[in-house]
Amino acid sequence: MQKETRTVVYDDELRVEAYRFEGIIQPFPSHFHEHYVIGFVEKGERMLSCRGREYAIAEGSILLFNPGESHACVQSDGGTFDYRGFNIPKETMLDLTKEITGQRELPGFSKNVVYDEEAVCHLRSLHEMVMKGTGEFGKEETLLILLSHLIWNYGQPFENCTPECRKEIEKACDYMEEHFTERIYLDQICCCAGLSKSTLLRAFTKEKGVTPYRYLETIRINEAKKLLSQGRTPVEAAIRTGFSDQSHFTNYFNRFIGLAPGTYREIFSGKDGDGGKNGK
Repeated sequence: MQKETRTVVYDDELRVEAYRFEGIIQPFPSHFHEHYVIGFVEKGERMLSCRGREYAIAEGSILLFNPGESHACVQSDGGTFDYRGFNIPKETMLDLTKEITGQRELPGFSKNVVYDEEAVCHLRSLHEMVMKGTGEFGKEETLLILLSHLIWNYGQPFENCTPECRKEIEKACDYMEEHFTERIYLDQICCCAGLSKSTLLRAFTKEKGVTPYRYLETIRINEAKKLLSQGRTPVEAAIRTGFSDQSHFTNYFNRFIGLAPGTYREIFSGKDGDGGKNGK
């Protein structure tokens, strides 16, 4: 039998709790929370009751609970249950909603169970960053993107108007290109560009085709490639391009380039006797 594990992490920067339940068989009787719950099912099947309705939830189900909504769930297949979720206090949600909609009011999700591959992708990515304590401002960015998607698709209707903001976006790009070696926060980029976080995320992604955090990652990786091609060590390349540690750098480099930093460096070693400075 799979060992039951329960892990909870509080993220001071995001002001949310992240839960990871694996191998759970425990039923949860009818109860409610004062906070929002956003989660998804990794494995297993359960019967959920909420708002007088019964739902069969399984792998890929996204769960959305508003504060005060009573709900209960029990195992339905005799197996175990794996779940990832976030608890978001109302005060945190108020601040996030203002960023997204321009209105500081609590949203109300219209559905308790949805199936949405895009939302699952953001949920899983955000959850892993919170549990591992990684992500820099990419973590906050992913939370805003996730909530924007959920609010616009399953919440109260808000007017969706995103300006082009091309000059502001270029300011944001210039700022990241000048400060990529430093620890950058989303607040700093927004202040430089003169945009709210939500507007920056939507307009930047529309204009550049990537999010600001992915843009920053690309800058750092490209600079690291230059350093490695000049014979710099992976450790030095990581430090000089703003990565928090060697493991973080290696993981990102592998994901973007498909090679370990050391392997990439070896491509340029021994050429012309100069560590590859003249190699291409």
